[in-house]
Amino acid sequence: MIACLTDTAEMSCKDSIIPAAQDNAVHGARLEIDLDAIAANYTRIAELARPAATAAVVKADAYGLGIAPVASRLAAAGCEIFFAAHFAEGVALRAVLPDARIYIFHGLPEDVSERFIAHRLRPVLNSLSELAAWRTAAGPRGGAILNFDTGMSRLGLSAQETLQLAADRNLLGDVEVDYLMSHLACADQPQHPLNQQQLTAFIKLRGMFPGVPASLANTAGVLLGPQYHFDLVRPGIGLFGGNPSGIGGSPFRTTIELHAKILQVRDIDSQDCVGYGATYRATGPARIAVAGIGYADGWMRALGNIGSGMIGGHSVPLVGRVSMDLCAFDVTAVPPELCSPGSEIELIGPHATLERAAETAATINYEMLTRLGHRFARTYRALGNKPK
Repeated sequence: MIACLTDTAEMSCKDSIIPAAQDNAVHGARLEIDLDAIAANYTRIAELARPAATAAVVKADAYGLGIAPVASRLAAAGCEIFFAAHFAEGVALRAVLPDARIYIFHGLPEDVSERFIAHRLRPVLNSLSELAAWRTAAGPRGGAILNFDTGMSRLGLSAQETLQLAADRNLLGDVEVDYLMSHLACADQPQHPLNQQQLTAFIKLRGMFPGVPASLANTAGVLLGPQYHFDLVRPGIGLFGGNPSGIGGSPFRTTIELHAKILQVRDIDSQDCVGYGATYRATGPARIAVAGIGYADGWMRALGNIGSGMIGGHSVPLVGRVSMDLCAFDVTAVPPELCSPGSEIELIGPHATLERAAETAATINYEMLTRLGHRFARTYRALGNKPK
């Protein structure tokens, strides 16, 4: 049986930390996070990637779902390598995972080398100047990843820096290079020619540094096939149930449900308007449910007049603008017994997918997830401290 935490104390398992659920009565919406589904997605990706190792990307507070409970559950599922974006995220992750290997994507900011060492964090080095700073500060104590730009023009050593480093290995000094790394720009589009171009470039630069392990693939890269896996894959969105292409259904288990609580149900007449700006006007008598969720919670303003939810198998269109704390839904077709103050509208879940919400808002599932705020009553579900 899946246990939903509803008490006021924090539950601590042998291998995981699960925060207590907040009282739904004092929140406008409820976010339910299935930690075991996250662990199952990790296991599936690890099976796809074998014999490569599988890390977990938990930047942005584990894509908005809570870095402490998510990272703890992933560690219990066998994950030993984690990636965060910023130094501060790495510090928070280290407090939860004392023994994990933790890498920081954003390199080595000025004057923090000693703090990296103190927290046993490892940088992803994106330039020769960062490499020189880490070599001076860490010496043989500090492993690192060397990141190379192979066509994305984002972070990473340039082509010129790559040739300079290949020609003068003394620039490495005593730095232990754990992996050579690059990042795919178009892996979410399997037929895009840049995928093969970047793969070819990465294979070539790997030949400049023989014997060093390599890492290229994110979730979408894993799905491109084993030629992209190398020695380590770095999934992010797939862990949290998202389809990296955003097209069609996700190949991974759903990990969240988002439900908004109905605060009031009201009858309106033909030509009555709803919400700011009077952008919606009823064409006939209607029943409107006002729910306690808005753009301050991450339910995007772009969903005004085009979004929807589900009540008891009935689709309910979002009418009017999304305001800071409230949304209105047309519930005329919903039986009254299913729709009253205290009832809930499913916004993400079995009948209203994350992918559909993102597509409707003209964005991607990554943004929908990471925008989800902290005003929700959060409930974490888990079977225990070991994946089943």
